[in-house]
Amino acid sequence: MSEWPVGLSTGCFYRRNILDCLGEIQQSGFSLVEICSASRHLDYHDRTAVEAAARKLRELKLEPYSFHAPFADHIDISSPNADERDRAVREIMTAAEAAATLGVGYFVIHPGPERSGIPHSEKFSRLEAAAGGLNRVAERCIQLGLGLVLENMLPHLFAGHVRDLLWILGSLETTHVGICLDTGHAYLSGDLTTVVHKLSGHLWMVHAHDNWGKRDDHRPPGEGAIDWRALLHQLHAGGFHGAFIMEVSGEIANDEVLRRAQEAQQYLHDISREVLLANLSGQDNRL
Repeated sequence: MSEWPVGLSTGCFYRRNILDCLGEIQQSGFSLVEICSASRHLDYHDRTAVEAAARKLRELKLEPYSFHAPFADHIDISSPNADERDRAVREIMTAAEAAATLGVGYFVIHPGPERSGIPHSEKFSRLEAAAGGLNRVAERCIQLGLGLVLENMLPHLFAGHVRDLLWILGSLETTHVGICLDTGHAYLSGDLTTVVHKLSGHLWMVHAHDNWGKRDDHRPPGEGAIDWRALLHQLHAGGFHGAFIMEVSGEIANDEVLRRAQEAQQYLHDISREVLLANLSGQDNRL
């Protein structure tokens, strides 16, 4: 095992145009990025804007590892209303086409709406509806050369537990769909200690951020209560070969965001080296 690559989501600058912040990200030492789909940041409906962002990424030699699909109350592929589901799928496909233009590898999607209070009686029918919509999205992603990955959501939202993602995966017509483990969401749902084992073989990437178990703070890794050493040992044991994309809050000054992100990147690199050395030592002792 080599060290896992650690990149940064541009979502920490979602209020700024993407062209104004990519240079700062690159100068801070990051070479791997996830592209945020917030309209103020990058209007994925605007082909000219998307092509300009693609050129900037190439100019800066930044690798666009992933693209986060849009998410909102009204983007609901699990909706009981067929017209609402169809509109949501079309919106997500538009974003997928933008992601392909940017040259990303993975397309990350929330499999449900950003809305709490969905009646429990609707859960199974919504899971079936989400699987149907995702079959359409997955087919388009395959055509575009994108890897579709589903993200575990917050525990009070639809698909907020690992068991829901496993149900959806098992219901899809294709096996070309993986999981993006959101560490902060899994910690708040109580799934983090078992999620790697349960999703072994399906984990394609990690959204890395920390919290203290009360709110989805999006703190940099190492600034909360998550046991990152234990998690990385589990990822190594599970054969994880993807990247960590840090999703950190941008509610502070831009230079402070990047300083703390740099520290967190080093923190994860240090732990991944510890995990590698510990496992190499263990192999030597067994010889």
